[in-house]
Amino acid sequence: MSLKNLNLNNRKLWAIIPAAGTGSRFSKSDLKQYQMIQEQTVLEHTIQRITQLPISGYVLTISESDEFARTLNFPNTEQLHFCAGGKERVDSVLNGLKYLTQIAGPDDLVFVHDAARPCVSHANLISLVEHAIKHETSAILAIPVRDTLKRVEQSQRIENTVDRSALWQAQTPQISTVAKLKTAIEHALSNQLNITDEASALEFSNYPVDVVLGRSDNIKITYPEDLELAQLILKSQLEIKN
Repeated sequence: MSLKNLNLNNRKLWAIIPAAGTGSRFSKSDLKQYQMIQEQTVLEHTIQRITQLPISGYVLTISESDEFARTLNFPNTEQLHFCAGGKERVDSVLNGLKYLTQIAGPDDLVFVHDAARPCVSHANLISLVEHAIKHETSAILAIPVRDTLKRVEQSQRIENTVDRSALWQAQTPQISTVAKLKTAIEHALSNQLNITDEASALEFSNYPVDVVLGRSDNIKITYPEDLELAQLILKSQLEIKN
């Protein structure tokens, strides 16, 4: 199916990209979303991917001191909305949702995508949105865990091997409705839940969340070595497309 022909059932589709984090695991000074790949920042690559969906708009949450983001060459600038980020990722997402409530309907679909995940495939984006619409459910991209997992409680000593047969590694985007996701995050925060992704907030409120099979090349740039891997993936994807 074409990216432009998704049947949204008269609802609109929105995106939130939290980009206010410091990314301390990447660097103490350099923000990972502003590293360069093929003459564009990581964030520009990410936005290019998501704007190929028929979205009505995308909200970019940035820190108040971030003056660089507004200078970048984003596509579909008429759809771009800036919003102040928060202390943690979840705070930025909630700020984005609060912003969306002013321009979006409560039943509109919204997906949240990591700013430093520039390699998500077009096919995966379509699959995720199609699944959410067809099954009337929240959903995330994820892949089954491949490697053997070890539980290490203290001082590098292995406690036991974890059964991986039912384990999936969560990715983004993660999709839900505007109202449902906002309610779930507010509920989770009010209960001091450690929210690591949108699905964890939805799960806490007993909203069903499905996994949609993603791809292993949908990596999140977390450490400096991930940047080189992302460069190789983007180059490979471009060569296959051409």
